[in-house]
Amino acid sequence: MASEIRVNTINNRSGFGTISITDSGAVFSGVTTSSGGFSGNVTGNVTGNLTGNVTGGITTSQITIGDSFINSTSIGIGTTDTTGRDAGIGTAVGTLIYNSTTDKVEAYTPTGWIGVGNMGSLSATGGTEDTSSRPGWKVHTFNDPGTFTVVSGEAEIEYLIVGGGGGGGSRQHGGGGGAGALKYGTVTVGPGSYTVTRGAGGNGGPFPGNNNGSVGSDSSIAFPTTITAPGGGYGAGFAAAGGPGGSGGGGGNQSSPGTLGPGGPASGDPGGTANSTSPTSGWGNAGGPGSPLVNASGGGGGGAGTSGTAGTGPYPNGVGGPGGNGLAYSINGTSTSYAGGGGGSGTSGSSTSPQANAGTGGTGGGGNSGFSPPTTPAQNGTANSGGGGGAAGLEAAGASGGSGVVIIAYTV
Repeated sequence: MASEIRVNTINNRSGFGTISITDSGAVFSGVTTSSGGFSGNVTGNVTGNLTGNVTGGITTSQITIGDSFINSTSIGIGTTDTTGRDAGIGTAVGTLIYNSTTDKVEAYTPTGWIGVGNMGSLSATGGTEDTSSRPGWKVHTFNDPGTFTVVSGEAEIEYLIVGGGGGGGSRQHGGGGGAGALKYGTVTVGPGSYTVTRGAGGNGGPFPGNNNGSVGSDSSIAFPTTITAPGGGYGAGFAAAGGPGGSGGGGGNQSSPGTLGPGGPASGDPGGTANSTSPTSGWGNAGGPGSPLVNASGGGGGGAGTSGTAGTGPYPNGVGGPGGNGLAYSINGTSTSYAGGGGGSGTSGSSTSPQANAGTGGTGGGGNSGFSPPTTPAQNGTANSGGGGGAAGLEAAGASGGSGVVIIAYTV
């Protein structure tokens, strides 16, 4: 068949680039237009960038970009998972994705990713409720067991769970109690009633006798998947090892030179930093060992942030090991430290300043050890902190660990 090219008028001739004729039709390249733009129909593929506005209809069954598409009856936003979302999705406010990990459509808001369902509009009750300390958030604090009830809505919440602290060992030479494990993270919740358990602190080792303290109780929230923060390990009595727990209890001084009571191991992970999401096992550290010297001092209990320290020095001026420090979180609107270890027992005797021999509790509610003379009792771990109890001074009982706490917060 003979080819035919028919041209009636060419306007803006300087704007044309190259016109190629192929068996499948004409191909235009390098074409520009005047400020008046381009009018008419385009059938086929357009390669290049379109700058300006399109007035009129775009007739096609579907526009597809990767896994996303637009057609006349629906929009597909593609799919990713939480790992892909965090690694490769732009975080411009208003971004939408389908998250296969959570099985939800999620939107990026000024406060982070949330499920689209009710866009974070949660109505809930339970514990001590506060909407003023952290502007734009509602905070529920459970200093006692209770129930967190979601009346309506669905949203991502923050949680902080700290187990009860362990009790300190009795008499002198004992170890400080370990702190409860600290767990912090986020989870999406919907309507329902969720049981909250606030763990009690463990008792101090009783006197008379060289006795271990008691392990702290667990704290938990019974979401569909229960999240539990174990209690702290007990502080050891004379010639004993510290107990295991969220953070381990301090070890006691041994009676033979060259030997010591080891610190208790931790179920939590070391290496936590302030306001950081915890691993599934929570944050926790081992207790410090007792001194290897005769009639010397006990080790400090472990804390969420650092390990307990070993007892040091010979009789009569051995210094009890300091408890490990806790970690600071701002979930309630104020930076607050939780889960410090209790101080280990120092020795007593001819020291002119026996209180200087007392092991200090770690930041986050750890109790100081007692000292003698004069006989001064060990300090309990701070209530609602999960701090470990201090070890006893001379001829006395160890102190109790501090109770744990559960805090829940979400945007309003």
